[in-house]
Amino acid sequence: MYVGRFAPSPTGLLHIGSLLTAVASYLDARSRHGRWLVRMEDLDPPREMPGASTAILSTLEAFALHWDGEVVYQSKRHHLYAAALAQLRAHELVYPCYCSRKTVQAEAQGMGVDGVIYSGRCASLGADTHLCTNKTPAWRLRVGAELICFQDAIQGWQQQYLAGDVGDFVLLRADGFWAYQLAVVVDDAAQGVNHVVRGQDLLVSTPRQIYLQQLLGLPQLNYAHLPLLTNTLGQKWSKQTQAPALDLRKREALLRQVLVYLGLPQAPQVDSMADLLGWAVQHWQLGRVSRQAIVTV
Repeated sequence: MYVGRFAPSPTGLLHIGSLLTAVASYLDARSRHGRWLVRMEDLDPPREMPGASTAILSTLEAFALHWDGEVVYQSKRHHLYAAALAQLRAHELVYPCYCSRKTVQAEAQGMGVDGVIYSGRCASLGADTHLCTNKTPAWRLRVGAELICFQDAIQGWQQQYLAGDVGDFVLLRADGFWAYQLAVVVDDAAQGVNHVVRGQDLLVSTPRQIYLQQLLGLPQLNYAHLPLLTNTLGQKWSKQTQAPALDLRKREALLRQVLVYLGLPQAPQVDSMADLLGWAVQHWQLGRVSRQAIVTV
């Protein structure tokens, strides 16, 4: 059975870009008679907005985006991430890193697809070095000469050379917070997710997640990365670019706007949001979704 999901971070309220992702993932799941889950990725408390989780769920319900099962909160799943890290440690696939952010920047081996490439300064340390110091380390995953390839349902063939494009990456931060890359892989597997529809900004993260799936003996998922919605300056709509929160008084107009962005034909007049979504499910075709960024106003 198809199992998809929408996994927002409660660092702010949903905006038009969030709605695009939620609607696309919902339509893809429902059009294939699958399940659609909601997971709250609340692993970074300092960045979270009080009340955002509740507001996000209320907004989804206002758009008739009803999910299956209970909402999963990553903040309650630390034991799963710890078990995955322990599995990787047992095979000496990770190592403690004591480098400060300043050191990482100063010794970087150039720029990668997602920031600077770590120099590998701590890669030769023993796995138990942290027992001999009072400093709490981050834990990095070793990457070798792997070339990770996959077919994205929207963006087409993708490949990434982990060592040259990313470098050894963090799974557990020195401040004790779990990194997104590990948590998302563990949770998708635990929830039985097998199809991921999300924004193109996460396309560069996918090879790291596939690599982790391989190391942990987990199935590889099917991925589809949506075009980014940008403002007139070419910036992705996000909390950082002051994307306005969705105005629920205009929810039908907003939903119709998103359906156009997703390549659907003009929707007929309907009696409810649920009817509009039902029509969209019947007319959904992933192949109609554009690869290119979409400028909104």
